[in-house]
Amino acid sequence: MAIYSMTGYGKGIAESNGLKVTVELKSVNHRFLDLNIKLPKVFSFAEDVLRKTIQSGVGRGHIDVYVNYEDNRQDKCSLRIDYDLAQQYVDAARQLNEKFGVTNNLYANEILRIPEVVTQVANEEDEQTLTNLLVEACKQAIENINKMRRLEGETLIKDLLQKIQGIKKALPEIQKLSPVTLEEYRQKLMERIAEYLKDVPIDEVRLINEVAFYSDKFCTDEEITRLYTHISHFEKIVGDGGAVGKKLDFIVQEMNRESNTIGSKCNNAQITEYVVFLKSEIEKIREQVQNLE
Repeated sequence: MAIYSMTGYGKGIAESNGLKVTVELKSVNHRFLDLNIKLPKVFSFAEDVLRKTIQSGVGRGHIDVYVNYEDNRQDKCSLRIDYDLAQQYVDAARQLNEKFGVTNNLYANEILRIPEVVTQVANEEDEQTLTNLLVEACKQAIENINKMRRLEGETLIKDLLQKIQGIKKALPEIQKLSPVTLEEYRQKLMERIAEYLKDVPIDEVRLINEVAFYSDKFCTDEEITRLYTHISHFEKIVGDGGAVGKKLDFIVQEMNRESNTIGSKCNNAQITEYVVFLKSEIEKIREQVQNLE
């Protein structure tokens, strides 16, 4: 299954008999699917249909939805004649003629100039036709935004796996340096004891116990083993594909916890350098994982 980024843009256009609907989708990362829909008034009845259409094609992300409507029909408006009002004007003109003897020169063109006798009325749009156009344009926009999100998702995954490989290469180096750290501690401990006790013989048994205690307290084998396990799990989830963002985010948190523990246990300068590298790469992975659906 494909892995999608949550960042993208898609546009769809649907036209029929002079009607044109354009839908634009702009998305960024978000914990859930969060839709911000801006509709023309003529589509106020169709918001729920639009919302469900987007939900069926996009899993997660904050998405701004813009809908534009154009009515280019030649007959989009018609004239409405108020015959009752016109009749009142005709009757009034006749009455004036009969009462005062004035000439009745009221013609049809004169009546048409009278306010509110003839008004322009917009033809009502068929809701089903508008809904069909809206859904068609929306599906096109979803298809286009998902193409972009998929391409970016593939790019992110390649980069993430490269960083994971870098971490995998660093772990054996830390394992090699751990015995060196223990030997350095043993040498320093003997030097301090010799300095304080001077000519007094060193109790080898107690020295061995102290070194063993240090070895147990500062051993990083467990943390490194868990890091390998997390890395293996990370790679498996990526291989399975689909909606991986939340799963990978959890694993990255665990990887960061293990690297912190390794850093707190070891005071070797070289190991510290590797730990800084681990933490830096894991933080980069965490930031990128949050952009995955």
